[in-house]
Amino acid sequence: MARLIVAGAAGRMGRMLTSLIVQQPSHILVGAVEAKGVKAVGADAGEIAGVGALGVRIGDDYAAVAAPDTVTLDFTNAAASMEHLEIAAAKGAAIVIGSTGFTPEMESRARALAPKTRTLIAPNMSIGINVLIKLVAEAATLLNGFDAEVLEIHHRTKVDAPSGTALALARAIAAARGQDLQKSAVFGREGITGVRPPDQIGVMALRGGDAVGDHTVIFAGLGERMELIHRTQSREALASGALRAAAWLVDKPNGLYSIRDVLGL
Repeated sequence: MARLIVAGAAGRMGRMLTSLIVQQPSHILVGAVEAKGVKAVGADAGEIAGVGALGVRIGDDYAAVAAPDTVTLDFTNAAASMEHLEIAAAKGAAIVIGSTGFTPEMESRARALAPKTRTLIAPNMSIGINVLIKLVAEAATLLNGFDAEVLEIHHRTKVDAPSGTALALARAIAAARGQDLQKSAVFGREGITGVRPPDQIGVMALRGGDAVGDHTVIFAGLGERMELIHRTQSREALASGALRAAAWLVDKPNGLYSIRDVLGL
């Protein structure tokens, strides 16, 4: 039995997670959290999610509910997730983080905190995307002379760019080819850019409408091109992956894990 806490319980992902938790007898919702001042604080998490009263009120004090026998599902934002990770590490509570937009300083702090408890951080929890990352790494090796480009599109309300998933795909290409992504990546082109360097990795972000998240990796050679595409049709793919990760994390020793550990990739 996974005893779960949903952070950002009134948001789109929070509501989706709550609705899926109540459908699975192996999971139980024991806590729900929102930021101070959010209108939903004090309301029943089930009613906010549209699944009926669950007897779990949405609070604004994560430290009050975090405990060693709980797993927190956090799809809030980078700053909030870092606060929650600090508390989880201090309380010994397991935590699954799917937020993106972390600064290098945040990433460094997260790597220091994560081993103090059971922590899983992944920019994308979907099973398909994580299989794609593995395939992209293999393709980058086999197609070593091909130019590599990563293209993503997300909804207009996404506040960070490029997506964490696009960066993960670019890192997979760079690692497979023995490159430093910071030196190889270009995040936009304009004007007279000159001839494309052979080791460059392009990462382009599009924003518009309600696109949940599409990612395309292009390997372009002479006379041929290969494209690997993943399209997220619903946030349920992310939520289902997060719940699978939470159940897997329950009895693991302290450490920093990824969704690829869950899937055995």
